[in-house]
Amino acid sequence: MIIIWGFKRYVERLAIVTLVCAGCQNPAAHGLCRLVTKFTLFFVPLFPVRTQHLLECTFCGATSRVPKDQLAGFLAQAQPPAAPQSPPTPPVPGGLPQL
Repeated sequence: MIIIWGFKRYVERLAIVTLVCAGCQNPAAHGLCRLVTKFTLFFVPLFPVRTQHLLECTFCGATSRVPKDQLAGFLAQAQPPAAPQSPPTPPVPGGLPQL
C-alpha cells in the first residue's frame, strides 16, 4: 500500500504597515503575512505544523521574520482596509453599459 504524504504552505496577507525597510532604508509599505505549513495526507491538508509571520517590503522585496511579541504592535499600527468600491453603473436601456 502506498501512502502519499507531504507539506503545503499557505500564505495569508494580514495587513499593510508603513515602515522604514531594514534592507533598502526607504520608508515603504510592508505586507504583514502569515505563513502556515500544513501536513497533508493524500493531498488533503490535515493540521498545521508550523506558523510564521513575515514582513515583506514592497519597494525592494526584502523579508524579515516578526517575533510573536511584536505581532500585536504591527497589527495595531496597520492601515485600515480599503473602502469598498462603488457598485457598477447599470446599463443604459438600448445601449452599451457605461464604463
